[in-house]
Amino acid sequence: MKILHLDKNHPLLVDQLTDAGHTNDENYKISKAETEKIIGMYDGIVIRSRFKIDRLFIDAATNLKFIARVGAGLESIDVKYAKEKGIYLINSPEGNRNAVGEQALGMLLNLFNNINRADREVKAGHWNREQNRGVELEGKTVGIIGYGNMGKAFAKKLKGFDCNVVCYDLKNGLGDENARQVSLTTLQKEADVLSLHTPWTPKTDQMVDSNFINAFAKAFYLINTARGKSVVTKDLVAAMKDGKILGAGLDVLEYENLSFENLFTGNQSIPVPLEYLIKQDNVILTPHIAGWTIESKVKLSQTIVDKILARF
Repeated sequence: MKILHLDKNHPLLVDQLTDAGHTNDENYKISKAETEKIIGMYDGIVIRSRFKIDRLFIDAATNLKFIARVGAGLESIDVKYAKEKGIYLINSPEGNRNAVGEQALGMLLNLFNNINRADREVKAGHWNREQNRGVELEGKTVGIIGYGNMGKAFAKKLKGFDCNVVCYDLKNGLGDENARQVSLTTLQKEADVLSLHTPWTPKTDQMVDSNFINAFAKAFYLINTARGKSVVTKDLVAAMKDGKILGAGLDVLEYENLSFENLFTGNQSIPVPLEYLIKQDNVILTPHIAGWTIESKVKLSQTIVDKILARF
C-alpha cells in the first residue's frame, strides 16, 4: 500500500511499515487543501490532529482504505462518513494510557500536598509549613468518569493508596478489581475527587457545567486529562470561587485548537476565566502532555504499526 504520513511520529512507524513492503511518503507541512489534491493516490494516511478529516477530504480520498490516528480520540475525523465509505479507522489509546494514568495521579498528589505553591515559596525564601499542610488520599473517594483505557489505567495507579474508587461509564459491566461501577448520581454523592477520562462527543461537550458541579454532595477536586471542551471554564471558575471545587489539575483546556499544538490562533487574548486559573495556587495547568512521554511515543507508534499490519 501507499501511505501518507501527515505528522511526525517515532521513526519505527515508517521503518516497520517500509520493512513490511509498504510505500511511505512523509509530508509534515502540507496544508489540508494541498493534501486533498493528492490524497486520491494513497491507500492509507497516518495523522495525529493537524487538521480535520471531514466529508470534503474523505470524498477526495477515492482509494483510501484506512485512517490511522496516533492517539486516543477520533474527534478530528468524521467517523460516521468514513465508515460509510468503507474506510477502516485505527487509533491507539493503548499506547499512552499508562502515561495518562501517571499524570492524573501526579496532578492529584500535587494538589493534595500543595507542592507547586510550597516549591515557589521556598525558592522565594519563605518557609510556610502550616499554610502548606496537605491532605491524604487514603480514605478519600475518587470518582472516574469514562472507564476505558485511560480511566482503567488511572484506577490501577490508585490501588495502593487505600482510597475508594468508583467509576461511571455509559457502557455497563466495566467495573473491576480497581473500581466499583456506579450511577452518575452515586458518583456525585460519594466523590472527593473527579477525574475525567472521556473522549470528546456531543454528550461530553460542556458536560461539566454549573448544574453538573452543583450536583456533587461534597466539595471536590477536579482532574481533567481528557478533553478541554468537556469543562465549561467559566463555571469551573465560579465553583472555585464558591469553594465547591477545591482545586483543579487541567492538562487540557476549553480554548485549545483542534490540533492540540497551540492554545490560541493568532493574537487572541487570554479569556478572563483562564486569567483567573493562571493566578491560582490550587490550579495546575499543563499543555496537553498527559499522554506525551518518551515511552508513549514509542508505544503509540508501535500500536499503530501492529494494527495496520494485522489488518492489511
